[in-house]
Amino acid sequence: MSRTEEQGEVPATGSLAHRVPDLGGLELLLAVARLGSLGGAARELGITQPAASSRIRSMERQLGVALVDRSPRGSRLTDAGALVTDWARRIVEAAEAFDAGAQALRDRRDSRLRVAASMTIAEYLLPGWLLALRAQRPDTAVSLHAGNSTVVAERLLSDEADVGFVEGLTVPTGLDSVVIAHDRLIVVTAPAHPWARRRRSLAAEELASTPLILREKGSGTRQVLDAALGGLARPLIELSSTTAVKAAAVSGAGPAVLSELAVGEELAMRRLVRVPVEGVALARDLRAVWPTGHRPTGPARDLLSLTRG
Repeated sequence: MSRTEEQGEVPATGSLAHRVPDLGGLELLLAVARLGSLGGAARELGITQPAASSRIRSMERQLGVALVDRSPRGSRLTDAGALVTDWARRIVEAAEAFDAGAQALRDRRDSRLRVAASMTIAEYLLPGWLLALRAQRPDTAVSLHAGNSTVVAERLLSDEADVGFVEGLTVPTGLDSVVIAHDRLIVVTAPAHPWARRRRSLAAEELASTPLILREKGSGTRQVLDAALGGLARPLIELSSTTAVKAAAVSGAGPAVLSELAVGEELAMRRLVRVPVEGVALARDLRAVWPTGHRPTGPARDLLSLTRG
């Protein structure tokens, strides 16, 4: 029985993946053709000679033809093997072009990072994360859009951001998330306000009945406060940034509800005073978010890893 007959017949049906050898096998065949030695080809590709022999036999069974004649003097392509090698060369060259194109796409992706973040995270956490990212990826240009949690979700879902950060109680529809940190809202006021001198903690009813300097609806901070007070928070002023709310509170305009992250310096310098509250749940999770099923890659993935370090 000839070696060709030993290979058996190859079914003409089925997917190409079952009928065409993989790239590793084709690269091995090209190396055998170039070096005239199965052992030399194995060494060049970093595999053992038995593994190389097994791969050649597997290709021969798959194709149904003998590809290599082996002898003590070396390995020689059969006529069929020489023809298959010509085809293999074209396939490998096409794969190299494919790989170069894919690398170009990765390079283009990695050259920029678009971040959308709610205000507290954008102002008080992201600067440190982005500084660390720059040390890892100095050639990546980063753009940051700060807005409330609703805006962050809109930018992600319209492909205007690669990763987002929000601070509300719930994950916006259409997004996956992971908790990256924890935060707490606190009530603060200027030292001259009567609340700054009170001995007893504020009850939920008193907090709900007092006009407050608040973030706008749609922000994570407002969402947490509204949920804690059953939607009864009364706005004295509504402002669209944490910095603006803090400045208004420092000026004595009235009490405010802000993230602990935002007021550390003001509390230490006594420009603001923390007012104790009881019976109000003001803890919240800070989350990284992205469109459902599209977990961050490239620079966005690296940034995400830094937030959890």
